[in-house]
Amino acid sequence: MELPFDLNIDSTKNHLPKDGTVHYYGVIFSLESSQKYFKSLMEDILWKNDEAIIMGKKNITKRKVAWYADQPFSYTYSKITKQALPWTALLLELKQKVEEISNTTYNSCLLNLYHDGNEGMAYHSDAEKDLKKDGSIASLSFGADRKFYFKHKLDHEKVEIYLPNGSLLVMKDTTQTHWLHCLPIAKRINSPRINLTFRSIQKI
Repeated sequence: MELPFDLNIDSTKNHLPKDGTVHYYGVIFSLESSQKYFKSLMEDILWKNDEAIIMGKKNITKRKVAWYADQPFSYTYSKITKQALPWTALLLELKQKVEEISNTTYNSCLLNLYHDGNEGMAYHSDAEKDLKKDGSIASLSFGADRKFYFKHKLDHEKVEIYLPNGSLLVMKDTTQTHWLHCLPIAKRINSPRINLTFRSIQKI
């Protein structure tokens, strides 16, 4: 296993002040490995423009997504249902590394491709009914460095975390119940970012 490169980072620290748990592991790959993974993900993943139903109207985003899993799970968010594709060898390799570092297993992965800093994600929580309640979501980032924000649903307290190329962040426990998170627009950034969120689907 490739060891974390940010040796000064305390991965046991909870970055949320209350009502949830967020662990940041820093950069877990060398720059060479991160660049290799980014290139392979750009070329090998079956990217599609994301869709969302907003006020009854279907919207197509510039941001692209892909959904892979152990089984052909269906997954619904923003009133759009997606069918999971079978794992690629590359995704299984990354999943294994994330599972070893976070000491958690995952059965699916939602990938997002942001072409530049003009593309982001508004505040939301990953609380869809198909997700394991209070389960762990591991967020792996490649490409452009971006800021990531958490906002408490009641008192709107904010937490900012910087996510560089090759870094890993894990959200778990009651984080999705009490906190929103977002990837804000950053217009000065003109290069792409790929984010992989490994998660656990729990079908009833």
